[in-house]
Amino acid sequence: MRLAAFRLIGEPEGTRRVGLVVGDGPNWWLHPFPAGTDLVELLAADRDEREAAADGAARGDGLRPEQVRLLPPVYPVAMRDFLTFEAHVDGMERGHGNPGPPPEWYAAPSFLFMAPHAVTGPFDDVAIAPDTERFDYELEMAAIICRDVRNVDPAKARSAIGGYCVMNDWSARDVQGREMKLKLGPSKGKDFATTIGPWVVTADELDSCRDGDGFLDLKMTVRVNGEVTGSDRSGHMGWSFEHLVSYASRASWVKRGEVLASGTCGSGSLAEAWGRNGSLTPRPLRAGDVVEMTIERLGTIRNRVVAGTETVPEIVPARRRIREEV
Repeated sequence: MRLAAFRLIGEPEGTRRVGLVVGDGPNWWLHPFPAGTDLVELLAADRDEREAAADGAARGDGLRPEQVRLLPPVYPVAMRDFLTFEAHVDGMERGHGNPGPPPEWYAAPSFLFMAPHAVTGPFDDVAIAPDTERFDYELEMAAIICRDVRNVDPAKARSAIGGYCVMNDWSARDVQGREMKLKLGPSKGKDFATTIGPWVVTADELDSCRDGDGFLDLKMTVRVNGEVTGSDRSGHMGWSFEHLVSYASRASWVKRGEVLASGTCGSGSLAEAWGRNGSLTPRPLRAGDVVEMTIERLGTIRNRVVAGTETVPEIVPARRRIREEV
C-alpha cells in the first residue's frame, strides 16, 4: 500500500490531506481518506484495519497528479541519519587520504541527528544553501517509525517500522568539512533541505523483497539532468533497518513519527566520486540542475536546484581571548 500526503492545487499553505496511491508510473491516481486522517496512525493500524480504510478511500473519486501537490509524507518529530553503506564510507575516506573505512565503522551503526523541520516535498524546488560552492545530493532510503520503542532487539524493532520512502539528504560539502574539523556536525552543512517521498510504501508490501539475511534488497538510482550518476542496492547495507531501530533504541526512545535513514548508498553522492577521483569531477550541483532519485518499489523524487534568494545574516567570527604571558 502506498500512502501520500498532499494538498489540492490552489489550497492554502498548511492544508494537509492523506490519500491512497493507486496505479504505476506517471499514471497514478490519488484517492483521499476522510478529512483528519493521520498518515502515521494508518501505518500503525493493524493490517485489516488499514486495508478496510484503503478500500473505503478507493471507492471514492480519485485525483490526477496535476490536481495535487505532494507534500512530505511526514513532518518528522526527529530524524536520524545512519552510515550503513561500506562502499560510500570507503570513497569518502579515500577523499581524506585514508585507505578505507576505519575499524570503528564496523563496530556499530553510527548516526547523526538531522533537522526535521527542513523536510521538503518530493517535487519541490530546492535552493542552494548559503556559503557553498560544493552543493551535493545523497541518495538514501528511509524508514518511518509508527510506534514508540525503547531497548528493543531487531526482531521486535520490525513492528515499529510502518513503511519506507526515498530520501535526498542535500549537503553543502565545504560547509560540512569546516564544521567537522571541529569534531562537530555536520549542522549548517545539512540543515537547509532534506527531500522525502514521493509517498510511504507500507512495510508489509516489501516482505517479498528481503534477501536471505532479511535485508531489504531494492535497486537505488540517482540521475542528474537525466544522466545516471550513481546506483546501488539497499541490500548492500551493513545493517538492516531493524538493526538501526534497535541500536537507536538503546537506553533511548525512538518515537512514532521519527524518520530513520540508511545513509548514502555506494556512488550515491558527488562527494564520494570526488574522493575517488581526487578532483571535483563530476562538478558540484548548480542552479538549473534536476536531481531525480528512484528506489525500486518506492517510487521517484525529482527536485530542481534553484539559486538561493534569502537574505541571511553575516557570520560573526569568534571574539579572540587575549592571553597573558605567565
